[in-house]
Amino acid sequence: MERNRITFVIPSRNNLEFLQLAYQSIRNLKTQHEILVLNDASTDGTQEWIDSLGDEDLIVHHNPGPERIGIVGMFDKGIEMARTDIIMAFHADMVAAPDLDKHILKHLKKGTVVSATRVEPPLHPDGPEKMLVDFGIEVEDFDIDKFNNWVNNEYKPKHDTLVTEGIFAPWCMYKEDFLAIGGHDELFAPQSKEDSDIFNRFVLNGYKVLQTWEGLVYHFTSRGSRFNKHAGGAAGKNSEEWLHTTTTNMKKFIKKWGTIVQHDQFMKPIISPVYKKTINIINSNPQLEEALEPWSNGGKDIIITVDGNRFNNEDYRHIQNMNDIIKGSGEIGEFELENLKITINSLKEYQNDLICVS
Repeated sequence: MERNRITFVIPSRNNLEFLQLAYQSIRNLKTQHEILVLNDASTDGTQEWIDSLGDEDLIVHHNPGPERIGIVGMFDKGIEMARTDIIMAFHADMVAAPDLDKHILKHLKKGTVVSATRVEPPLHPDGPEKMLVDFGIEVEDFDIDKFNNWVNNEYKPKHDTLVTEGIFAPWCMYKEDFLAIGGHDELFAPQSKEDSDIFNRFVLNGYKVLQTWEGLVYHFTSRGSRFNKHAGGAAGKNSEEWLHTTTTNMKKFIKKWGTIVQHDQFMKPIISPVYKKTINIINSNPQLEEALEPWSNGGKDIIITVDGNRFNNEDYRHIQNMNDIIKGSGEIGEFELENLKITINSLKEYQNDLICVS
């Protein structure tokens, strides 16, 4: 396989106008990379457009539906199908800037995951990990020549370094490294929090996560589900589909990792130790049981006893931070923290057991 060829893996559901722009931007790169589109039960003419291209370096997987598979299954299917050693997880609502591949590849080696820097319109708050520049919220507003000219002649990185540590799509790595940890966790299918989960696992497996500030993409943001008009969303408007999956999967993430999603300002994952915990509630009520359920994984190493008649917001904050509290000051035995009684039977940590999925 050629060292400098990438398979761009792109799941897409009813995102034809964005997908066409993503495809063209990748074809505008100087190297003829492979593009692998996973058409997930689209009804907007996506498959007909793909069939019309006649592109020998375009690989296609089509889920005829009517039910979608979601990006968890589709990304993994695409990466398994990839014919190059190197894969890039690319979203249909992204546009590759000139020389994206060159800037990614110069940092890529085994055991490293390299992300591009996102340039986004102001649909989400700005942050240290991206550029907020409005080149259009919809495809019809976007001028690719204007964007490319800005990249080539006006863009200046936000920081005094060209590489930071962090990860967000689009990310690029060796296919072998991705497969080594079993891919995405189906627990988070069809989507939501699957990326934060696998990023944790990349870091725990010893991979370096780097972001180049020279390689750019324009990212229209959240068009797969959250702002997807075919799912009931719109630019800046959350779909009911996304609201359901993000709420459900955050609870699953908490139960698996013992914390909410954590990262630093540059999106490098922060991973707390994972313990086997059970929360016992006396004087319980349905609301309290629902709120505390994700924070218990049924283990007996740590037993937390809660009195529903005395439980308050400070107690809940301690529950949320319990793994770090135990790591910082815990020892075998019993202690009280505000209204909580904590019994520690074992301080064994389990986060490394979560690296691989079968």
